[in-house]
Amino acid sequence: MSKATATERPPEPDWLTMTAQDLVAYRDAENRFRASDAARAITGDPDPGAAIRWQEVALPGREVPVRVYRPLRGCDDEIDGLAGMPLVLHVHGGGFVGTAVQCDWVNSHLAARLPAVVVSVEHRLLAPDTPLPAAVDDVWGVLRNVLEHPAQWGIDPARTALFGESCGALISALVAIRAREAGLRLQAQVLVNPAVDVTGAMLDHASMTEHAHTAALALPQLRLFQRLAVPPGTDPRALSPLYADDLDGLAPARVVVPTHDPVADHGRRYAERLQAAGTPTRLSEYAGAGHAFLSMPGVAQQAEAARAEILEFLRVSLTVRTGGKALR
Repeated sequence: MSKATATERPPEPDWLTMTAQDLVAYRDAENRFRASDAARAITGDPDPGAAIRWQEVALPGREVPVRVYRPLRGCDDEIDGLAGMPLVLHVHGGGFVGTAVQCDWVNSHLAARLPAVVVSVEHRLLAPDTPLPAAVDDVWGVLRNVLEHPAQWGIDPARTALFGESCGALISALVAIRAREAGLRLQAQVLVNPAVDVTGAMLDHASMTEHAHTAALALPQLRLFQRLAVPPGTDPRALSPLYADDLDGLAPARVVVPTHDPVADHGRRYAERLQAAGTPTRLSEYAGAGHAFLSMPGVAQQAEAARAEILEFLRVSLTVRTGGKALR
């Protein structure tokens, strides 16, 4: 993938009247901005202790781009092929828009400081022809591929964590459930401002009313997100981890919730459900922070503290080999 050169952000569209063509045009322009140098004032500069490169992961019938972050040895020598490093599989936020590049700040820091191999999946974005299951399949397929080729990636498959933000946290939660059902043991899951309810009750949570029109996320965007996420004829509960029948036996979770966020109650209720099911879970709330704050360190002062918390949680979770296994 070539580096974006766009420096101007597109104007906000009319979310409720957006056509499929409008969506594609807006998504492409917005993602060019998010991947541009101009966006670094918002999204933050990468950690100089990590190397960053694009790769392709071959899945049946398609190739999925991934953005890979690896620690450097000294100043400029990439540690390539070093066996036994933890794996953090990351899923960016945005839903119908978004790119792994917007998360370079946090992912490069994790790669350099854990250290670990961080793989951020450039999954298919929500659109009329690619609802939420397509993105889940992309992330699940990449996870399987990486764990089935540990030497190629230089990772220890028994030390694997999922890390998602916003819609990426929804995808990560669904993948964590799928991993348990497949017999794959993960060591941790980090869910930042997760949107985990795409049912008809998605907008009924109290935080939706209290923070209906914040700068980073507003109800019209959430209505579009809901419409695109659930394929016609699909039970939305099957795509809503908040209503999963069984949340026991999942990877220990850290749920990070900014308080000034329409989906704040999604995260709170999901943490409660995980705890009630017996999955080790801690809820962390960041007072005054808005949606997607972790990807906006240039304007969100709470991002530094959240990044430090996530780093420490993953360091503890991934330090000890616990006998997990890769899929066969």
